[in-house]
Amino acid sequence: MSHRGSSVLACLGAFLSATACSAHDPASAPSADAAPPPAVVEAGPAPPSSDASSSATLDAGDAGRAPGSPDASSSSCAGMTAQPAGNTTWTVATSAGNRTAIVRIPPGYDPATATPVVLNFHGYGGSPTQEESLTLMDAESDTAGFVLVYPQGTGSIPSWNAGACCGTAAESDLDDVGFVGTLLDTLEAELCVDATRVFATGMSNGGFLAQRLGCELSDRIAAIAPVAGVMGIPTCTPSRPVPVMEFHGTSDPVVPYDGDPAIGYPSVADTIAGWVQRDGCQGAATTTYANGDATCVTYGDCTADAEVTLCTIAGGGHTWPGGTPFPLLGNTSTDISATDAMWTFFQKHAM
Repeated sequence: MSHRGSSVLACLGAFLSATACSAHDPASAPSADAAPPPAVVEAGPAPPSSDASSSATLDAGDAGRAPGSPDASSSSCAGMTAQPAGNTTWTVATSAGNRTAIVRIPPGYDPATATPVVLNFHGYGGSPTQEESLTLMDAESDTAGFVLVYPQGTGSIPSWNAGACCGTAAESDLDDVGFVGTLLDTLEAELCVDATRVFATGMSNGGFLAQRLGCELSDRIAAIAPVAGVMGIPTCTPSRPVPVMEFHGTSDPVVPYDGDPAIGYPSVADTIAGWVQRDGCQGAATTTYANGDATCVTYGDCTADAEVTLCTIAGGGHTWPGGTPFPLLGNTSTDISATDAMWTFFQKHAM
């Protein structure tokens, strides 16, 4: 990643944690993980978080269950216990050491009902709590009834190894795909997870990782929805067609819409074309959403009912559409909610 790209992304993390920083001096931006970490508990039942009372509890058997929430019991979940609603930090042991993630249990979670999972990966220099603030996804989790997971990257400036991006994780070739697999093992051991409805999204470096997971963990990730992140690995050979929904601004100053060969970033068009080819899509792109600066086009007639959708934000910056604005990195669209749109997309694409 370029010097400027690193500094502005470090500032994004600082902004979301209410810390002042300079966009021109990376040394002036405190690392996003400099604050004391939250209390860590082992995976499993834990005290409810302070925000658990902010949402009304849904009865798992109520006919008025929110759209998209699970309604079928799972025999593989026999003996699992109830979990308090809200956020808890889980620790996951990997061959490279312990890793953590914030796991959000929705109100009305039923330990006997197979429940979808959304993995939401923060950007370079970010953190789980900052991704939570940026994407505003907690409300979607509570309403729709999916388990929401915000994993933590590694390094003094936290990052993910997504190939071309980013930081020490990529430089050291850290096995973040392996970490995600172990994290899913832990979730499935402790929660009643619907293994056919595990989805991945992320912002920037986290979006790059979502792309990589679609390539290398397609046997466990049903669909992906990267935001401001393109393909960062040279070879992508998923074991099955992977539905993809990508969001990207045309004025992104960090991950350019037209690509940056000097740092190994392909264009958005090339990234989408790659998925269209892998998924065997035969149909021409059709406009499936148009509102203000946001336009989505979808390639259909794909193998195994996959589809590839690109949502372009005209004049959009390195931002999460419909999320918390961050003017330093450009315009944040209010004409589409990436969080709402991707959940609608995910609901159509179980494995």
